[in-house]
Amino acid sequence: MTDSDASPSFRLAYVPGVTPTKWVRIWNERIPDVPLTLVPVPAADACDLLRSRGADAGFVRLPADRTDLSAIPLYTETTVVVVPKDHLVTAADEVSTEELADEIVLHPLDDVLDWERLPGRPAIERPATTADAIELVAAGVGVLVVPQSLARLHHRKDLTYRTVSDAPTSRVALSWPEEATTDQVEDFIGIVRGRTVNSTRGRAQPQPQP
Repeated sequence: MTDSDASPSFRLAYVPGVTPTKWVRIWNERIPDVPLTLVPVPAADACDLLRSRGADAGFVRLPADRTDLSAIPLYTETTVVVVPKDHLVTAADEVSTEELADEIVLHPLDDVLDWERLPGRPAIERPATTADAIELVAAGVGVLVVPQSLARLHHRKDLTYRTVSDAPTSRVALSWPEEATTDQVEDFIGIVRGRTVNSTRGRAQPQPQP
């Protein structure tokens, strides 16, 4: 069977913290004959996955190496510090990195924030993952600064979070290989940008038969 004989499909990668449910639902409503497959990927590996054609498009975190990739920034996340519910930080709605100076601030190996200088005091070892760091916060070992969506993803009843006013932020973008801007990629770009089915900015839609 040749590529032209294969059934069309669309593979959409997404990094932790991104919830593509709304866009997937719209895709399934508008383009039901092309199945959409979700491909979860760690943030650090997302761009390489797109370059290797492991997905047709994907939600990635910026900053990232965008060599050979196109990207449309979608939104910027609030950065928060995750702490135990009885932590002193919870007395305010917002804190600064300076107010974390005496805290052990965990810095997991999969951190997605682009720090010029890490706040607080470093831990003896860096946790392997954000999930591991959350466990350490719950154990009272330190605090963790992450995009708000990751704090929500790893929610625990014994933890809460507060906004960090001057921390780096993470931007989420839709990205795809520059040389593979297919009709399906164009369709998904239109969905993410909120275009209607009949929008003239989207690619041409087939005309209904009389």
